[in-house]
Amino acid sequence: MSVAGFAVVAFMLTAYVILDGYDLGAALVSPLVARDERERSAIIATIGPFWNGNEVWLIAAGGALFALFPRAYASAFSGFYLPFIVVLWLLILRGIALELRDHFPSPLWRGFWDVTFTASSALLIAIFGVALGNLIRGVPLDEKGYFQGTFAFLLNPYALLVGVLAMATLAMHGANFVAMRTEGGIYERALRAASTLWWFVAGLWIAMTVATFAVRGGVPPEAPWLYVLPGFSLAALALARVAAVRRHPRTAFAASAAFIGSLLVTAAATMYPYLLPGFPAGRSAGGISVVSAAPSPVAMATALTATILGICIVVAYSLLVARRMRGKVSVED
Repeated sequence: MSVAGFAVVAFMLTAYVILDGYDLGAALVSPLVARDERERSAIIATIGPFWNGNEVWLIAAGGALFALFPRAYASAFSGFYLPFIVVLWLLILRGIALELRDHFPSPLWRGFWDVTFTASSALLIAIFGVALGNLIRGVPLDEKGYFQGTFAFLLNPYALLVGVLAMATLAMHGANFVAMRTEGGIYERALRAASTLWWFVAGLWIAMTVATFAVRGGVPPEAPWLYVLPGFSLAALALARVAAVRRHPRTAFAASAAFIGSLLVTAAATMYPYLLPGFPAGRSAGGISVVSAAPSPVAMATALTATILGICIVVAYSLLVARRMRGKVSVED
């Protein structure tokens, strides 16, 4: 059951990154795609029905981690306390910016909240990327599983590389979403932005893949599939390029979602069986594993059942909203 719990938490985090990733990315590319306040409003309208529902996946994943792996939850929140507080404030600022920007018809007021929306979204992506990079690299833990590093330790070159890749990838994902949901000038500029960003994503992905093999000390003999998984990422990335060139934004968006999903599946497979790998990872440094972090079998079965039921509800809600709010947004609207 602990393996199933690991898969459920990984699925929920992957769903969050893919879904909330497109509205984070849309905020990131908004200054590049929108030419005036009306176009910025149109971009915000494309994500308006979805962004708060997408964030449910993050909240649910945190709750699932607490219920399924309480020891890993305690260690992660104690070690990453400052980044988590920063994430909380950025989520609050992002929500406030979306809700308050239209309360007064002042260009200065709307401009301030537009900048806040873009800046908070960019910092969120960077922090999430740096956190993932540190999980893959490993974190210093004592014999009781408590974090022994510093905030400066988390800002290492590998984690920063993953953070930059996350920003480029979600910006491309967001540009594909904006192109899929808009028309006219915004549509054209979003397609061009997605095509341009693709080259940055491809270069950063190659650098990150090489760096990951170096940081992890190679692939363990018992995990040969880690040589295969990057091939799925490459195929999805190539499809995103072909679709963008052929002006098929829906296909490009699906391909960028598949690319993100394949990256996170690869990260989960690289970390397994650890939720918090020790530092340096991949060299018998230990860490908090899915077995050591799991509660009793009865508690695990109860939490797993409740989590899966909750996932079904969130999926049903997400599909309903996507169906009701499908279609394109125009500047005239």
